[in-house]
Amino acid sequence: MLQAIATPGSLAEAHAALSRLPDARLLAGGTALVPVLNYGTDDFTSLVSLRHVGLTGVNVKDGVVTIGAATTLAELEDERALAFLRAALDAIASPTIRNMATVGGNLFVKQPYGDFAACLIALGASAMVSNGTTARVEAIETVVSSGLKQGEIVTHVSFPLPEAGSFKFAKAGRKALNAAAIVTVAAVVETAAGRVTRVSIGLGGVAKSAVRAASVEKALSGNSFDRVSVERAAKEATRDIDPSDDAYASAWYRARVAPVHIRRALIGE
Repeated sequence: MLQAIATPGSLAEAHAALSRLPDARLLAGGTALVPVLNYGTDDFTSLVSLRHVGLTGVNVKDGVVTIGAATTLAELEDERALAFLRAALDAIASPTIRNMATVGGNLFVKQPYGDFAACLIALGASAMVSNGTTARVEAIETVVSSGLKQGEIVTHVSFPLPEAGSFKFAKAGRKALNAAAIVTVAAVVETAAGRVTRVSIGLGGVAKSAVRAASVEKALSGNSFDRVSVERAAKEATRDIDPSDDAYASAWYRARVAPVHIRRALIGE
């Protein structure tokens, strides 16, 4: 039962609150946490709000994007340099939710939600993680798979801007809008002379957390960027995923259609 909410005004105060309230959960947008409270299924007594800690904003400098962890998804939609992400952002929940949901919170929301984490994996993004004394940089796929230690806070994420036209995205759900993912595919593919020179792929909905499709990347790298090569590489996704059954799709179905949606994301057919 919730008994206390701390509203720190700085990162240092947030860490102090976490030390004082050892079972506390971090509260950013609250789109995933507040329903837990409403349903009465919470197992924590305290919240530490990040609303006034100063972890918001988007900065683009020298081809690198840095986003505060408490920045909302709606704010990203308004950033001209991130126009390539708008289709992906529009596929996440509803405008009302995107006005509250944050970049940092999306990293830890349970699958089959958390589509933006798959995008960040594809973009080769890293997270700055603070423990109150020191900070470290971790790859996003590591952060989402391993989680955070007690008292740690993701302060921001960063990634290099992809080449124009190289970012790809596709999401399969039971309805077109405001749907949980059956399979989410985000990718950055760069080519030269018809061959893949760089590829990075993030998948959502097909494992406990968003994952990197390293086997698909390996199979596609250096090969022709055509339907035959992409289909062959996409089949390697079974090595990277570990889907489960839920109300939206079975594990069998997710494994069966993942290669199809990888192909559709990469070549649009």
